[in-house]
Amino acid sequence: MKTLLLILFFTCNVLASTLHLSITSNPSRINPILSTDSASSEITKWLFNALVTYDKDGKVIPELCESYQFIDDTTLVFHLKRGVTWSDGVPFSAKDIVFTYETILSPTIYTPYSSGFMHILHVKMLDDFTVEVKYKYPYFKALEVWMMEILPQHLLKDEKDLMTSKFNQAPLGTGPYTLGSFSISKDIVLEANKNYFIHKPNLDKIIFHYLPDKSAEFLMLKSKKLDVGSLTPLQLERQIDDELKKNYTIYEDIAHNFSYLGFNLKSEKFKNPKVREALSLAIDRQELVDILYFGHGKVCNGPFLPGTGAFNETVKSPNPDIKRAKELLKEAGYDENHPLEFELSTSASGSGSYSAQILQHQLKKSGVIMKLRIMEWQAFLNTVIMPRKFEAVLMGWALGLKPDAYSIWHSESQKKGGFNFIGYHNDEVDTLIKKAEKVVDQEKFDAIYKEIFAKIVQDNPYLFLVIPNSITVVNKEITPVSNSMIGVMHNTIDWMKPDF
Repeated sequence: MKTLLLILFFTCNVLASTLHLSITSNPSRINPILSTDSASSEITKWLFNALVTYDKDGKVIPELCESYQFIDDTTLVFHLKRGVTWSDGVPFSAKDIVFTYETILSPTIYTPYSSGFMHILHVKMLDDFTVEVKYKYPYFKALEVWMMEILPQHLLKDEKDLMTSKFNQAPLGTGPYTLGSFSISKDIVLEANKNYFIHKPNLDKIIFHYLPDKSAEFLMLKSKKLDVGSLTPLQLERQIDDELKKNYTIYEDIAHNFSYLGFNLKSEKFKNPKVREALSLAIDRQELVDILYFGHGKVCNGPFLPGTGAFNETVKSPNPDIKRAKELLKEAGYDENHPLEFELSTSASGSGSYSAQILQHQLKKSGVIMKLRIMEWQAFLNTVIMPRKFEAVLMGWALGLKPDAYSIWHSESQKKGGFNFIGYHNDEVDTLIKKAEKVVDQEKFDAIYKEIFAKIVQDNPYLFLVIPNSITVVNKEITPVSNSMIGVMHNTIDWMKPDF
């Protein structure tokens, strides 16, 4: 009997295991069509599903749909999975697809994700489990646009203002987990959805520990209180010990993101291209890679990442040239007696403050006075980015596997809620972006995007800085874990962890 009790105790603890993660900032809206910050997107992906998704090799596969087919160049039909329910038990159906589409394009909704849906002529429900999507013309992301997670029609159809809805703080989806508890600047708890249509996740609970300071996350890792975390290059090179290596597997790969210094192009200071070029020549990008990342990264040459067909390998970042930077500044009306002064705003999370200080030191060599404004992430978003009250910002973009320039670089994306908050406008770039949208031939599409790449870099709306490496550590007790094109967490619902 005692042996049997021990076996039962062990089994219950394995099944009731908890995954401990960290989050560095507060989610703003836990709603997939409104999640524009990384913290919100991190939580929504556990709660919601899309019609299609990427597998570990970066191939598009069905998620909420059973299958899909292109009837012709502009007609896409989705056959939905049967037996899928929202986490409140209500059946998922084609009504939810149509509702999500109509909500994204509603004039009362401000979301940058609407750009991909503007190419659609109609979304029609053929029956409860079949949806027809008709495009206005052949569209290069006709399938990928449906990686947008789907909203519950039965809960939100009578919502008067989704932008301020309580749903954004207490969402409900079809995903592998449900939201257990969420409070500002507190830990976030997710609980396994026992009715998840693939299968109930093996890990019953996920706790996101609120750790805005990277050093706090590192201490949690060293004491083995986190199961998955990230290391800074400094920590990897100088601060980890044999105990951490014994407890965690380290995965390192080039990240799908880059850092940049962006100018408010509505500001008189930065309308002059000579000023932007001077600042580009005044900074040393390789020094940022060496100091901040200990070589665990590379200089960013432009808006699209290496490894994609859009990357233009002929465009190189300029080498620092202080003499030429001073000459350009003088031509623009700035000298020792009248130096260029501006304020750089950034978030205190991540390496933003350290990067800003290095840039400040570098620019000083050219006589530029750059003042720093370093803020908590939510305050930065709400008082600087959303109202567009800044001279320059230091930020980063996480990019998808398929480049889409519209949401960041097209002038139409300057609208409220759009990602083109710096006010970039180049008629040639606008034309090329619209031209590429109708090109489904990959070789021709890549050629257009390489041209877009070169024109954007020439304009210097951003100073493209660094593509860092992603350094992830995972508790060795967790199985099965493997790296992939989309990271180590591609199969989390299958993870198992003993929890004694």
